[in-house]
Amino acid sequence: MTNRDESKENMSVSKTMLMPKEEMLEIQNKGQKMKIGIPSDLSKVEYRVPLTPQAVDLLTSYGHEIYIEAGAGKLARYSDGDYREAGAVIVEKKEEVFQCDIILRVAPFASDEMELLRGNQTIISSMQIQAHCKESISKLMQKRLTTIAFENIENEKGFAPILHQMSQIAGVTSITIASEYLSNAHNGKGVLFGEVTGITPAELVIIGTSTAAEYAARAALGLGILVRVFDTSVYDLSQLVEKLGGKIFTSVFYPKVLRKALFSADAVIGAMQFNATPKFRVSEDLVKKMKEGSVIIDLNASQGGCFETTRCTDFNDPTYVKHGVVHYCVPNIQSIVARTASISLSNILMPILLAIGDSGGVDNYIKIAKGFRKGVYIYHGILTNQDVGNLFNISAKDIDLLLAVL
Repeated sequence: MTNRDESKENMSVSKTMLMPKEEMLEIQNKGQKMKIGIPSDLSKVEYRVPLTPQAVDLLTSYGHEIYIEAGAGKLARYSDGDYREAGAVIVEKKEEVFQCDIILRVAPFASDEMELLRGNQTIISSMQIQAHCKESISKLMQKRLTTIAFENIENEKGFAPILHQMSQIAGVTSITIASEYLSNAHNGKGVLFGEVTGITPAELVIIGTSTAAEYAARAALGLGILVRVFDTSVYDLSQLVEKLGGKIFTSVFYPKVLRKALFSADAVIGAMQFNATPKFRVSEDLVKKMKEGSVIIDLNASQGGCFETTRCTDFNDPTYVKHGVVHYCVPNIQSIVARTASISLSNILMPILLAIGDSGGVDNYIKIAKGFRKGVYIYHGILTNQDVGNLFNISAKDIDLLLAVL
């Protein structure tokens, strides 16, 4: 060690020795033990659960308390026993879960559930803005809640991990669903969604170039399906071609080209960018002229849809037929592979929760983590998302300015 290094070390030791005991205590106690509640979403036809037993085991080993409503992980094939062994407390009533400091769930809150919240808590869930109304947002504000939307959370590089992962799953799953509804298993046309020697391959049209579109195209190409992708941006189309190795047909929305593709398609997937109103919608007139028994899967159903004929459905009754075309418009399509989706969510949320605890709580983490802060749409009862404010005519404040004066 050089004299200079020794001098630096001595200075550091001296500063520590001179530090007031109160300040040293504050540094040592910076981490905060959290009480996290996970309600069951099964009544809302949502099968995913935000934390796996493995994640719960790690969180409880750090001293955090996890309260889970009985049966919450049932359809992701996680039993109450699995969670209990991991250190979670299993409770029978949703009301008990809703008293925790942090409520972690997948589905957005319903108006009747908001009455069960004690107030001054943090909710981390999907926002799904189309599931809200002015009254529901106002109730969240009146409870002085801090609410964070899964789909808007970013990391330090501006990447939205939950949105990306869920989009991947949605894209791949859409191909599986299209295959099922084209088969005789669901009274479909009896068409194999793939390629067989000597038979013209099935045809797929994808509307959009999002992550979901990319993964749908990847899965389809693996089955030998003929894939055509349409979007408003030539740049985005070229990026997709590069990723997929030039194996797809691409076009902007030329009416004649799109019409021809739709008329011959066996399946059409709506997959425009998420978190925004789709830039293009397929008209009802075009849907009328599609082949009878063909399938539409709209991954943008919760945002108004990519098709004029779209209306949201759920797993209790996932499809409807309009103009002879099967429509599958379930917003939480990832729940059909609930275990895979739950593991994916848990892999992302668990490190975030540990970081929140290490930083001293949600408020501190919001201040220091810019990407996480982007997920906040209500902060202690104050609306901070301008898009939500514009949609429901509610005044919104910039969270960065808000934190600067608090």
